[in-house]
Amino acid sequence: MSSLSEIKQIESRLLALGSRVQSEVIAVSESEDLRFPIHKITFGSKDPAAPTLGFVGGVHGLERIGAQVCLALFNSVSELAQWDRNFQRTLESMRLFFIPTVNPVGIFNKTRSNPRGVDLMRNAPIDADNPNRFLGGHRISNKLPWYRGIEGAPMELESQALVDAVKREIHDSELAITLDIHSGFGLRDRLWFPYAKTLKPFPELDLMYSLHTLLERTYPHHFYQVEPQAQNYTTHGDLWDYLYDQHRGLERHKKYLPLCLEMGSWLWVKKNPWQLFRPEGPFNPMIGHRHKRTLRRHNTLMEFLIRAVDSPESWAHYDQAQSQKYHQQARELWYEQQH
Repeated sequence: MSSLSEIKQIESRLLALGSRVQSEVIAVSESEDLRFPIHKITFGSKDPAAPTLGFVGGVHGLERIGAQVCLALFNSVSELAQWDRNFQRTLESMRLFFIPTVNPVGIFNKTRSNPRGVDLMRNAPIDADNPNRFLGGHRISNKLPWYRGIEGAPMELESQALVDAVKREIHDSELAITLDIHSGFGLRDRLWFPYAKTLKPFPELDLMYSLHTLLERTYPHHFYQVEPQAQNYTTHGDLWDYLYDQHRGLERHKKYLPLCLEMGSWLWVKKNPWQLFRPEGPFNPMIGHRHKRTLRRHNTLMEFLIRAVDSPESWAHYDQAQSQKYHQQARELWYEQQH
């Protein structure tokens, strides 16, 4: 049976960590002679209401660097959990989970889609406002990129496994953030927030603005462009839109921010145009030192999110007047200037 280096790394880490971590296989992705487990690894509090932070990678197999960055962050947390007393105390009050390889067959085959030719990030039963004809998702053929799947069919195994796993982790949490790691758009690293389905502001715009303000104050020289995802393009079937809407419908008083890190792969191509002639070239750093730099580039963001989730009183707790103020400031920053 074929193997995948990322899964080997996960399983090796799990053996070393032992009882320090909880792990489960949320699904097994298969195609002909390929059969790969999809691992979820959880650190920290078992209290269902504990603040929760999740990292996800490998949804698009062709964007392998997303899975590798997620795995690099997991490796760092694995080490800190073994020797850092301050970090161990942090984990007593919050929960931290990783799903590094959502689409392992896609990673192995260097394809964007899953084994059935479906783009997992176009697969949820949710329709967008005026999406791009192809980029936004279509049902024409699984031979074309951005295929949504058959109308009315259940979500793909990998999509459903991710949705179910995240739901379990965040359902009772008073505050939750997830970061889904991708590559392939622009010359800058972007932090996207919902919605992907519409240009209309999503309901917790005030909470996103508060987190953004905290990031600006703490790391004023950070390199992320923080913005609504739909201002770049709208898409059908976004899994995080689906999860957010479902979570909000069930637990309106609980706060949840699904974020997407979209690493700017055009910069790697600009510095090495020849990599365009490789299938994975437009989406991954192909030169050794650039690959290593990318793997360590987002550690500060991870540390910031861990501290923010563990300290919600510093940014997520405010009264109605402050909420309205944040909401208005967010509209002025991200929406009104677009017109």
